Amino acid sequence: MYKMLRRAYRELHKNGGKPPTLSVLDKLVIALQYWREYRTYRHIAFDYAVGKSAIGNAVIWVENTLMKSGLFNLPSKRILQTDEIEIVLIDVTEQPIERPKRGRKNGIQERKNNIL
Repeated sequence: MYKMLRRAYRELHKNGGKPPTLSVLDKLVIALQYWREYRTYRHIAFDYAVGKSAIGNAVIWVENTLMKSGLFNLPSKRILQTDEIEIVLIDVTEQPIERPKRGRKNGIQERKNNIL
């Protein structure tokens, strides 16, 4: 991955340009952290002392570059449907949503008691 990204970066900046705030290796590590650890852009940006947009641009650039190479693409939907799948793994990380309880002690009733 690193060699492919380095080659693409050299081709993109062969005529020069603004010096990067993040190196190609940093961009790759950022993308891998984002995909694997589900970290937010804000947390990754804090580690590298850059803005959230720089992290977002790095992840998008790495994704697009690796997909254009053709080596890291998933097979098409048609090919996946024709093959027999024996094992399916699903990552189901859910967080419960806390909602307020309904009952007599709502804000309206308590406000009436406090006013009088």
